[in-house]
Amino acid sequence: FLIPTVNNTLTLQRLLQKSIQIQSLNSFMNLLTRASLFFLLLPTFAGLLHAQAPAGYYAGTQDLTLNELKQALHEIIRDHNRQSYDNLWTLLYLTDKKADGKVWDIYSDRPLPSEPPYVFNFYDNQCAVSGQPEGTCYNREHSFPRSWWGGGTSASDTMYTDIFHIHPVDSWVNSHRSNYPYGVVDGPATTMNGGKRGANAFSYGGEVFEGTVFEPIDAYKGDLARNYFYMLTRYKSRISDWSGNTPMLSDDDLAPWAATMLLQWHEQDPVSQKEVDRNNAIYNIQGNRNPFIDQPEFANLIWGIEFDPEPENHVANFTAQTITLNWTDANGPSLPDGYLVRMSDNGLNDIMTPVDGQQIYNDFYNKNVSYGQQTITFGGLFPNTLYYFKIFSYKGEGASIDYKTDGAIPNLSIMTN
Repeated sequence: FLIPTVNNTLTLQRLLQKSIQIQSLNSFMNLLTRASLFFLLLPTFAGLLHAQAPAGYYAGTQDLTLNELKQALHEIIRDHNRQSYDNLWTLLYLTDKKADGKVWDIYSDRPLPSEPPYVFNFYDNQCAVSGQPEGTCYNREHSFPRSWWGGGTSASDTMYTDIFHIHPVDSWVNSHRSNYPYGVVDGPATTMNGGKRGANAFSYGGEVFEGTVFEPIDAYKGDLARNYFYMLTRYKSRISDWSGNTPMLSDDDLAPWAATMLLQWHEQDPVSQKEVDRNNAIYNIQGNRNPFIDQPEFANLIWGIEFDPEPENHVANFTAQTITLNWTDANGPSLPDGYLVRMSDNGLNDIMTPVDGQQIYNDFYNKNVSYGQQTITFGGLFPNTLYYFKIFSYKGEGASIDYKTDGAIPNLSIMTN
């Protein structure tokens, strides 16, 4: 194979050094095969330095929320480049490698300044079988378990090799997690780095899944939450077939308790540089991105908008039993301070003229409004009833109030529906 003249992390010098440790020709040829695949992919990875989505990648998502936003993102990130399952071993080297070249295993790692209980070397420590003690080898973990969508292969199901939810993790912890949902465990750690498996202790609004769950350490809860937001969006059209396979899903979406928990993880463990780099690497392999890493606010716009329970019934006796009156303010050199609007259901002659110095206060038949308001509404009226109104301008208040009672008093009558 041809070695490109590129300064990269897997140089010819490293290959030659590695070959000294290889005892058999077959092992060395296997290493060369992996390296050749890496070099073939190098042109694809020329753009790894950009930290954001290309300009216009999320065009059309502005001002959208809830299902409309999820559908728009689904259309953007669907139809990615499908990978083979065997190639994942090499691709994970490109997406989940620490700065020191070790496997970035989110099920065994401990963030600095702590030290992980064990570390893995790529290729040397990989294994495709389970049953090994913790710390022996790593394999490929579907963080969104295969059994939830019915299994399948890389040929039949795109999600089988979708790297956004696949991580290199300890083989024993992978089996220990099994296909249990993620959750919160009120109990001791069951893995060396502090992960826990046990009864779910997370509840929301009285709703709780009472079965067994796996809780990762806090440092990677946000990563896994964004994995799930991606899966629910990328495979939006297929969720209806999965809802019965896991308590984390219901009604073609995340169950309310799961959505609430994952949003909390999303906020408490924000996007890290590790995720940014991984997102860029996968973009150069698959041709799509995780929107919830690029724009974390998308998650709350889809799953974080809560509605109060809708009313149980509609109104009864729906009729126009209110009357709104409108007028133009009085003018002249002496402007009023306000207006008294009086109502009657017996006729205009039944409306008494107010007396100066005796202020009329608001009640069912009388309404005071300030100058400049020019409108008032009477409510609680009987249907199919004729109501009569007069309006009086006044100055002052209390014992000094002075009503205008001379001239033609504005009046009208209105029938309710």
